Amino acid sequence: MAVDRPFRIVVIGGGVTGLTASHVLSKAGIDHVVLERGQEAAPPSGASIAIYPHGARILEQIGCLDEMLKITSPMERYVNRRPDGTVVMERDFWPQIQRNHGYTLMFFERRGFLQCLYDQLPDKSRVLLGKNVIRIKETPDEVEVFLADGTSQKGDIIIGCDGIHSLARQAMWDNADRISPGLITMKDRKAMMTSWTCLLGMAPPIPGMRNEFSAVHNDGYSFLLGKQEDRTFFFVFRRVKKPYSQYTRPRWTAEDADAAAAAVADHPITENLVFADLWRRRYRAQIVDIEEGILPHWFFGRTVLVGDAAHKITPNIAFGGNSGMESIVLLTNLLNRLLAANPNTKPSSATLRSIFQQYQDQRVPRMEKVMKFSNLITRMQAWDGGLMKFLALWILPYQMKETLAASIGDIVKGAEKLDFVPLKKRPSKIKWDDDVSASNMGTKGWAERKSWILGLSVVVVSVLWTFAPSGLKF
Repeated sequence: MAVDRPFRIVVIGGGVTGLTASHVLSKAGIDHVVLERGQEAAPPSGASIAIYPHGARILEQIGCLDEMLKITSPMERYVNRRPDGTVVMERDFWPQIQRNHGYTLMFFERRGFLQCLYDQLPDKSRVLLGKNVIRIKETPDEVEVFLADGTSQKGDIIIGCDGIHSLARQAMWDNADRISPGLITMKDRKAMMTSWTCLLGMAPPIPGMRNEFSAVHNDGYSFLLGKQEDRTFFFVFRRVKKPYSQYTRPRWTAEDADAAAAAVADHPITENLVFADLWRRRYRAQIVDIEEGILPHWFFGRTVLVGDAAHKITPNIAFGGNSGMESIVLLTNLLNRLLAANPNTKPSSATLRSIFQQYQDQRVPRMEKVMKFSNLITRMQAWDGGLMKFLALWILPYQMKETLAASIGDIVKGAEKLDFVPLKKRPSKIKWDDDVSASNMGTKGWAERKSWILGLSVVVVSVLWTFAPSGLKF
């Protein structure tokens, strides 16, 4: 196609993935606009976000890492606790992550993280706030997004970064239903199911609590607590009686949150504190569904989905935000190569379809691995069946101290980074997959092998889980 204007992308959604999209597309010199329906780039909602070394690499490439390090503080330890609040396992997890990968694991209030991403944008005029999408139109040659304020934005493709309840995804499905009836099946529409709910919130620091991230085991539910210098984040995960889809999900209210908190008010979260000690001091709290699933179709026509709109995992091990960042980085890499190789022409619909397919094919196996690992951690923390309880109490605590960090390292090292932005090498025990040359791909050092040797118990359970029927409790 001849060029009548520069190739342009309309990004729908301005959360973690959408703001990252603006950063990486700017680095690639690709014209774009981000449409965010909220009036603020960093609204006072949600709780926390953790950024692993593979997310930190991306932040360093887009020039945000130094500022991010200023708004977080290192955690002292990772702790697992019994239902009575006593410690069953303690690890110096943060230093191990730093040694393994050259970057620390960072923990933020979600709002602060978003604000820093927004503040460091090279061109804030590309992010339009208060833009509520009401309709999307696709033609063979372009897309147009119509907004509630009467304006519209045109482009060549749409990237849907608008989360689990994605409007871009629904519009994509509607378009597919018109053009290719039967392509989008119930497997797509019910790909993301809710098996867990979460009462989450934020409170001030509580006297007697260290700067730690801790999981408190219970039968069928768990607490997660993350304390920073000036605040404490809390999460209460509970398995639902029967998994449900987007079509039957409840609409949670403040009264529901109060009732959920009352049900666990007297349950210990440390040796000398109960959950009510946090709840009565809370700044804010809400109940949310914890969906899990990976869509069979991540694209159709000129629309492609990124982040939670395409792949959703449980947040217990905090890989969700990092995974969304990875996805937009890979998609940008592919688009950048395509546009650089054909500077005077626009890609055809067929060419874009090929790029989108390559993007999905590369991401699905990795997201399946991440989702299974996240699900396993969620189940172990909540003692979801006898085997999970046995692992949490009698296997993991007695493994070598490096086991958890090394097992996570096997996921971290395979991450994407921008392939057109230089990145300073840092000393690390575990090599990044993209740093391993073809000549030594078959040779793994002890650090890489250790992630499998030390994590054998987790791998065994993963295999059991893989071959067991969905939701089976051992």
